[in-house]
Amino acid sequence: MSLSVTAIYPGTFDPITLGHVDLVRRAAQLFDSLIVVVSAAPHKKTLFSLEERMDMAREAAAPYPQVQVESFDGLMRDFVRARGAKVMVRGLRSGTDFDYEAQLAGMNRTLMPDVETMFLTPGDKYQFLSSTFVREIATLGGEVDTLVSPHVQQRLMAKLRAPQKG
Repeated sequence: MSLSVTAIYPGTFDPITLGHVDLVRRAAQLFDSLIVVVSAAPHKKTLFSLEERMDMAREAAAPYPQVQVESFDGLMRDFVRARGAKVMVRGLRSGTDFDYEAQLAGMNRTLMPDVETMFLTPGDKYQFLSSTFVREIATLGGEVDTLVSPHVQQRLMAKLRAPQKG
């Protein structure tokens, strides 16, 4: 008997990095269906709008037909249940990530006992990579071409050149 498994890979993806893309590629090989879930993240001050982050995630997921990109604003449990997912994919770069992610996995297990959390580590060259680092490096005029796709780099440079509102 073959079981069709849907996995969820949630995140803010502000912006989506090559480390995120590496995890999408790895997870897409493991599951019948993978949903990259872009958080509205109203509690965070994101550089990119939700729609911009979704567009970048869609482009990153385009080579993988079993990967969809959706957004959410609310309790992840509700999204996971509505999609019938059985696995949440989370990325781990370091021991610091593990401490936070283990707590999150425990809380998710309390809220969703039938959903497993799977930790994936990115490839060696992405172990240090975070969206925060990418934004900071780009803001200070550094090169990010080895950290994000050309499409994301173009959007990032355009966003940083645009006059800031407020």
